[in-house]
Amino acid sequence: MVLLRALEPADAAVIASWIDDREALVLWSGKTGFTWPFDAGQLLALREPGRRLLAAVDPAVDPAGAVIGHVSLRDQEDHSVRLGLVLVAPSARGKGHGAALVDAALATAFAGPGVTRVTLGVYAHNAGARRLYERFGFEEERVYERSIEVGGQWWTSVTMGLTREAWRAGR
Repeated sequence: MVLLRALEPADAAVIASWIDDREALVLWSGKTGFTWPFDAGQLLALREPGRRLLAAVDPAVDPAGAVIGHVSLRDQEDHSVRLGLVLVAPSARGKGHGAALVDAALATAFAGPGVTRVTLGVYAHNAGARRLYERFGFEEERVYERSIEVGGQWWTSVTMGLTREAWRAGR
């Protein structure tokens, strides 16, 4: 069972170590403005009102609470929450932690009584992430062709959304 807690400075250094090149940084962070080489300070600089930077832990994997993932929840003016910066530790991938992390993040986001929907952005070629989000009921809302250039290639980004009602129905 993945639990979310507030990101601590030591967590940021661990998370930064999971990003091994510029392409991985952009795939994870989109247009957040992070630069390569990435470091913990850049992640910690995102702490601001209305944005929750959360570390994921799984006591069943490590009772001491080692970080196995990260997610950001940013409040929007339209009663929605933007889910972003979803990342699972390389050593924890392929074991269901991504789904557990997204599930915990959605429960946290929808715990706000006024929250009516959650949105996210994902690159079109990130098929595994898109399948994961679709399993939770996220639907494609908008496609942005040639969203960002990475390594001489243009990437397309996709905005996906999930309403509170669809989330409840899928639980």
